[in-house]
Amino acid sequence: MKTEKQKMLDGELYDALDRQLTDERTRARLLLKQLNETAEDQPEVRSEILRQLIPNAAQGLWLQPPFYCDYGYNMVIGEKVFFNFNCVVLDVTFVKIGSRTLFGPSVQIYTATHPIEYRERASGLEYAKPITIGEDVWVGGSAIICPGVTIGDRAVIGAGSVITKDIPADVFAAGNPCKIIRTLT
Repeated sequence: MKTEKQKMLDGELYDALDRQLTDERTRARLLLKQLNETAEDQPEVRSEILRQLIPNAAQGLWLQPPFYCDYGYNMVIGEKVFFNFNCVVLDVTFVKIGSRTLFGPSVQIYTATHPIEYRERASGLEYAKPITIGEDVWVGGSAIICPGVTIGDRAVIGAGSVITKDIPADVFAAGNPCKIIRTLT
């Protein structure tokens, strides 16, 4: 029989109040509190906290505090990725981010979702869909990336966009809902 964590990672309905998951979120919250209280002149302290919080991050990850996430360990992050102030990543399942990708302030990445049917939703169970963001992507401030979305390499997402569907590589896309505006050369 699968654990609630296994169900969560497999995109199945799971109980978020499971003791193991609650403990892991608490651990992440405590590390985030430490991270968000660091000063600019404490890069070594920040690096050590990030190694514990996001063990699957390559070299050069820069998070401008405050930053928030659910677990941390479900993020797989390439080299030289930058998150500006106040970003949120609900990494209930995997969030893969390619190298040299940039996130403006207040970008929100949501893998977590809930059943549409109210009786099922009332059970308290939820599920998640993974998100993949390619290399050399730039996501403008206050964009929201919804569950299950893939954004292709070198795409640019306009500020304030709500990305509900996949965005291919090499395009500028913007709006609510986010749509392709033009191809990039």
